[in-house]
Amino acid sequence: MSAAPHDSCVAMSFSDLLERAQRAWAQRSLEDGVLSLALPVQGLDPLHQLVDLEAHDPFRFLWDSAPGLCLAAAGRCHHLELSSAKRFELAQRFSDVTLGRILDGSPDAPAQARSRILLAFSFFEQTGEQQPQGGMPSVQAVLPRWQLSRHGRQGWLRVHGVAQQASDVRTLTESLWVMAERLRSRQHARTPSMDTVSGSITPGAWEQNYTPALERGLELVNSGELHKLVLAVRQTVSLKEPLDPQPLLQRLRLQQAGSCRFLWQKDAHDSFFGASPERLLSLRNGQLRCDALAGTAGRNDQADALLSSDKDRREHELVAKAITDHLIDRGLQPRRPRRPQLARHGQLVHLHTPITTSAPGQSPLALAGVLHPTPAVAGLPRREAMGWLRSLEPFDRQGYAAPIGWIDSAGDAELRVAIRCGHAHGTQLDLTAGAGLVRGSVADRELQEVGLKLTVLADQLDLMSGSRQGTQSPLHR
Repeated sequence: MSAAPHDSCVAMSFSDLLERAQRAWAQRSLEDGVLSLALPVQGLDPLHQLVDLEAHDPFRFLWDSAPGLCLAAAGRCHHLELSSAKRFELAQRFSDVTLGRILDGSPDAPAQARSRILLAFSFFEQTGEQQPQGGMPSVQAVLPRWQLSRHGRQGWLRVHGVAQQASDVRTLTESLWVMAERLRSRQHARTPSMDTVSGSITPGAWEQNYTPALERGLELVNSGELHKLVLAVRQTVSLKEPLDPQPLLQRLRLQQAGSCRFLWQKDAHDSFFGASPERLLSLRNGQLRCDALAGTAGRNDQADALLSSDKDRREHELVAKAITDHLIDRGLQPRRPRRPQLARHGQLVHLHTPITTSAPGQSPLALAGVLHPTPAVAGLPRREAMGWLRSLEPFDRQGYAAPIGWIDSAGDAELRVAIRCGHAHGTQLDLTAGAGLVRGSVADRELQEVGLKLTVLADQLDLMSGSRQGTQSPLHR
């Protein structure tokens, strides 16, 4: 273990690493603690090497905003799952306590390599009694066993583990050293598969379920009872075999370069993944950014007309104003452009307004609790819209349109809105998409928008129907 490391481990010997670990553990105030160590590595792609992060626990996570931060994580060192009306507050408390107790043997590591709590919320707030059997908890928070991060060309591997005695410190240090060598040796061992996903879909099923809800939703917004309502539909695909999400995420990286690809994989048979274009919040060094994203068109279907569409501009302004008002209520002074801009994400184009403000001392998850759900994924007024969504949508949204992301040991955080997503469990894949209804919305256009989003998602996944012998996307009309 005392040999010099490979080039990928930049000028740090095993003895240096062990000495740092022992110094950190000596500072403990309790009999045991969570020890964390990080090694610089080069040339590793977290997306490609996610499967090589071996851990006894089956949990896997990916956050791929490359060319920004790309983070792969595996295993659970500590975790929280609960259903509670105070989920954002409790998740923040868990994050603060867990990150605050870490004994960091690599305190000089850069921001990308910081210890992180990974977070996934459900769309609806619910208590344990309200949670559907087999449904998603209100919040899941994980301090992972392994983190492999890359930002630009620089990469870091970090491990977290409980150390109760001196021998545990050496064991953890050895495990980090060995994992770094293993990842390097497997760096070029495989080429990510780009195979299609074979499955079958019942044609027209989502339209049958959506049309009655759409008609009622239009009545609510045209009568003025609601200013906006975002109704979602779900298309279920029966797969020939359980889904491997890694090739799909690789494809999404190529096709959705402007979005953030994500994966929350509880085990080999349960994967929630997607490519979100929408930032709920990003907090960096006390600077907050939120995205107002509403109004959608096909990239080659009158995309420029979005800027002059009265319906889309009104729908977008409802979202931008609601986010701004929530931040003002928190005592902040948000800034935003006077006009939205076009944001292109793959085959779809959206109206987009970035909203920024200085937010010193603000808790990121308290802010998330105030902002979620925005009118872009729920409606206005919020309470009334949420009640109608529970009534009109014949399925549980679970993680769809909910916050997903991370908070790090310095208090920086990023949460995305989990849209453009799929949930695979066993041999079933659920695709979910929604469209915003405001006064003046036309039923046929809303049907077209939802159909477009489902088709784009199926195309991004390269989802092919076995009954059509792989010649056409099953959602094309």
